[in-house]
Formats: sequence, C-alpha cells, structure tokens
Amino acid sequence: MSMKLNEVLPWGRSFDEYCRMFALTGEDLAGAILGCGDGPASFNAEATALGHRVVSCDPLYAFSADEIERRVEECYDVVISQVKKNMDGFVWSYFRDPDHLGECRLAAMRRFLADLDQGKREGRYVVASLPALPFHDRQFSLAVVSHLLFLYSEQLDQEFHISAFAELLRVAGEVRVFPLLDLDRQWSRHVGPVREHLTRAGFEVEVVSVEYEFQKADDHAGNRMMRVRRRPV
Repeated sequence: MSMKLNEVLPWGRSFDEYCRMFALTGEDLAGAILGCGDGPASFNAEATALGHRVVSCDPLYAFSADEIERRVEECYDVVISQVKKNMDGFVWSYFRDPDHLGECRLAAMRRFLADLDQGKREGRYVVASLPALPFHDRQFSLAVVSHLLFLYSEQLDQEFHISAFAELLRVAGEVRVFPLLDLDRQWSRHVGPVREHLTRAGFEVEVVSVEYEFQKADDHAGNRMMRVRRRPV
C-alpha cells in the first residue's frame, strides 16, 4: 500500500540531536552511516556538509520538497499547540520552551528541504522502509533509527521489531535505536523481548544512557538508547 502524504507527520531533528541521541563519536562519523526513517531531519544535510557519508531512507522521500514543505506547514501549529498543552510531559533542558522547540524543528526541516533534491540525485535520500531495505549486506558501518522503533509500539508489533532489527543488522555492522519509550512515555513492551531475541541470536545488546532527553519518564528512561553489535569473534 502506498503512503499518503496527508497521513504523515513530518518532524525533523538536527545533526546535533542525532549526535546526542546516538552518542556519535568521531570514529562513528568516519564510517558509512544509514539513517533509517530519518524523515525531514537535517542530519544528512549537515553531516554531508561536514564531509561525512550518510544515506537516509524513508518513504517520505517519494514526495517533492514542495509537497513536504506544504505538509510541514499544515502540521506545525497543531504539533506545537499539543506540546504547549502537555508541557509537563517533556524535559525542558535542550529546548527552552515549545516556541524554541518549534524554531529548532523548522530550522532542521528547512535545511533538509534545501538539500533534498540534490541529495536524491546523489543517492543520499532513498525511498525505502523497514523491514525490507534495498541495500547490500554490511553496506554501512552503523545504522541509526530515530523515533520509530519502540516509540510506535502499538502500531508496530514485536514481530515487526524483530524483523526490522534483522534487516538493519544485515545492512550494518551496528544498530542504535532511540528512544526506548512508547508514545505514552512508558518503557516499550518490546524492549525486553527484542533484547532477549537478539542476545540468543548471538548479538551484543546494550541499553545505555545518552546526553539527550526530551520525553519525560520515570528514572530518566527517556535518555536510553539500544545499541546492538555482532559479538567479537
């Protein structure tokens, strides 16, 4: 089934946010990185300008920059008004307040939109979605997934998560996923089963704290990332 743009909530995050969410080091950024489900994030545009190698994939890229921009404009006020009604549900440290959040999101999305056409020509923005990706085995050193897996625990079941991780680990040597909370700001019920499955399959799985937290949750669970790697031989 094809995706309709009016069903999409485009919401972009920046290079700095990605670096914090995924604890990216200079060594990480020296490799080939896949951003899976990046949407209108400016991570690719900013990373490319800095000389890094990033490919982003998302079904959103089937649409033109003008179409996506119109959708961003349609969604922006609705999203920010919802945030303002639920300010206690978020940690206001990285962002000062909802208006600052909105400014940062629009800046990231505009950077993405300005880069989209050229990035498509260069093969940096690819129309694709989990659990089947059009990439070669081990094409990337690292795959990162922002605000997709675990967040949408109601919409994406445990089987989907397991299949998604299998595909990500096929195309990348390491996978990092953030956040581990669902849309209700609760620890995703899929985290435990997925971790157990991957451990049994021979992967090294860690849940680590990172320098980024926006969703408020008990015990600072909103700043946790899952990191999955092949065990050393």
